[in-house]
Amino acid sequence: MLGSFLTRRPRAVLALSLAVFTLFLALAAGALNSFALNRFEREDSESALVRKELIENFATGSPNVAILLTATDGDVRAGRAAQIGTELTSELAGFPGVLEVRSFWQPDAPATLASADLRHALVLAVVPGDADHVRRAVLPAIESGLLAETDPAVTLTLGGGDEVFRDVAEQASADFLRAELIVLPLVLLLLWAVLRRWSLALVTLGIGIFCVVGTLALLRVATAFTEISTFAANIALVMGIGLGVDYGLFMIYRFREELTGGTSVDTAVRRALAGAGRTIAFSAVTVGASLAVLLAFGFPFLSSFAYAGIAVAMVAVLGATVLLPVALRLLGHRALPPRPAADPERGFWSRTANTVLRRPIATGGTALLVLLALGAPALGVNFGAPDDRVLGGEHPVRSMYDTIRADFDTEEADALQVLIRRSDPDEVAGYAASLSTVAGVSRVDSAAGSFTGGRATPGPSPVNMSADGATWLRVVPTGDRLAADPTGLVAEIRSAPAPFDVMVGGYPAELADYRDGISARLPLVAVLIMLVTYAVLFLMTGSVLAPLKAAMLNMLSMTVMFGVLVWGFQNGALAGILGFSPTGSIEPSIPILMFCVAYGLSMDYEVFLLARIQQDYDRTGDPIGSIARGVGRSAPLVTAAALILAVSFAVYSTGDVVFLQQLGIGMAITVAVDATLVRGVLVPALMRLAGRANWWAPRPLRALHDRIGFRETPPPGAAPTRVGLPV
Repeated sequence: MLGSFLTRRPRAVLALSLAVFTLFLALAAGALNSFALNRFEREDSESALVRKELIENFATGSPNVAILLTATDGDVRAGRAAQIGTELTSELAGFPGVLEVRSFWQPDAPATLASADLRHALVLAVVPGDADHVRRAVLPAIESGLLAETDPAVTLTLGGGDEVFRDVAEQASADFLRAELIVLPLVLLLLWAVLRRWSLALVTLGIGIFCVVGTLALLRVATAFTEISTFAANIALVMGIGLGVDYGLFMIYRFREELTGGTSVDTAVRRALAGAGRTIAFSAVTVGASLAVLLAFGFPFLSSFAYAGIAVAMVAVLGATVLLPVALRLLGHRALPPRPAADPERGFWSRTANTVLRRPIATGGTALLVLLALGAPALGVNFGAPDDRVLGGEHPVRSMYDTIRADFDTEEADALQVLIRRSDPDEVAGYAASLSTVAGVSRVDSAAGSFTGGRATPGPSPVNMSADGATWLRVVPTGDRLAADPTGLVAEIRSAPAPFDVMVGGYPAELADYRDGISARLPLVAVLIMLVTYAVLFLMTGSVLAPLKAAMLNMLSMTVMFGVLVWGFQNGALAGILGFSPTGSIEPSIPILMFCVAYGLSMDYEVFLLARIQQDYDRTGDPIGSIARGVGRSAPLVTAAALILAVSFAVYSTGDVVFLQQLGIGMAITVAVDATLVRGVLVPALMRLAGRANWWAPRPLRALHDRIGFRETPPPGAAPTRVGLPV
């Protein structure tokens, strides 16, 4: 038995654990460099196929690198500014890795490559390759090679979609590092406030750090078999500390409970591990399963989060059920609080539970109304594509696109490409003319010429626009249409009548395909996460009602999270406080990640709560009193863990990337609301109304649970003891 082994050889296990941690540390040291950069794209989408075919057959594509030239004298057409623009165009065209260049200073270039006041002009380039190649090799080389020298006549700013998200990744890493420097000492201080022992606070924080390092090490190994996104490291940091603290507190509370009941240190460790250890294992399975469903989306970016979630759950179990029991065995009675613990049956949460049990409809109904009010803004959620505005205004690339939105009539870099594999030249001209009449389309370039408003107009020379009977069109949108409704524009171009088969690509189409791919699989993921967590809770409780209630309440907590995101970020209520620019939409992958993380943590708290209530019910057979006693014993732990986690998440909202601000604010509020209103009020109210039905199951399912299920029961002879926060 694991508990007996750990108590007999604690120092040997500790030495082995240190060796494992050293191995983890060695692997984790090179993890960040092995992680990949990702784009918001679907590899099997229509837009991805268009991009591939344009590169292979036409030596062109959607520009992913841009350089904005600003003339000091206010005119990019003459003088030193024009000379630098011409030279830059030529040098960039010959730069390694660059496939194609379009520039204001080329012959027959469209005037829309310059701003209306002619103070700014663009050089656009197509750089094929994955995000790692473009962002880690080509962009730094362009920056250091072509833009290193300054000239007082001009200001040069590097941009493009890949540059935006290169900056996002760098800023996110810096924000996370800064946040961790705040979070770690803050968590340590909060742990001391909860445990009143510096030694236990340090041990618990050490378990969290062990989880972070171990997760990064496992992800480093995983890179040998699959692509792991750099953002997976952020999940390792957040979830590693969170689960390490959660599971550490749960194990320490059970150890203290056993020790204050008069058992020996060794017996207390074994009993805590036998009871709490198995609950922790079930919780870890729930958390890991909640994040594993991200694999169903099929996107490398989201799959990386799934791998990180599975890894952090595995390492957290190892830390909480091996390292922590050994530390508790060595600390012995020094792990007890300096003063006796308060009687949980007379504490705040026990009194609250008794109030709820006396008036379950009034109290539960009030809590439900509060949660519905907080979640109401979620009804207006609008998923959209991310752009440079996920960064703060002080970033050069953000300032560059603010200039483009304000001073340029069209978005040349974000033009749509329409691929036509087989066609008649006259039909192509007619089709191009009809597309130019779509609302929000400024110009359509084709091999037959350019069209505006249905009429032929002077435009770029048709270079690389036909090959072997195939051709393609460049559909240039206005800045206003692209800012207001980029996905709607993509849908209109795709649905426009055509005399031949067409495929639509370009950066707006890539983002639209990514969003649509996520939205299409949302129902599947929601069903999977509910089924998996339902099965885990059934195995733990043997009830058909308790898992269903937990799933419903978790979904209620998730509506609060989406309500906060829509109200605060989509509608911009928090823009003044956090300093971001609202766009009227939210990028879908981050909220979906938050949904899975929050759902797993909510189920984590539900497992802790149900385990204590069911333990008391099994011992006493009292369906009502067991609720108050179970809440009284588990709520101090749940609220302490939630407080620490909420504060940790809140620190991330001080970052300069909107994604992190959403993660910080959304998760902090969701965790706090879930641990208080949901677990402290709604759970006991619903359980009071259900009575003995809380633990009911049909005879066949009951028999199944008796064979393969698990329930945490007190060890023989164990008696209720006082456990809680020190007074």
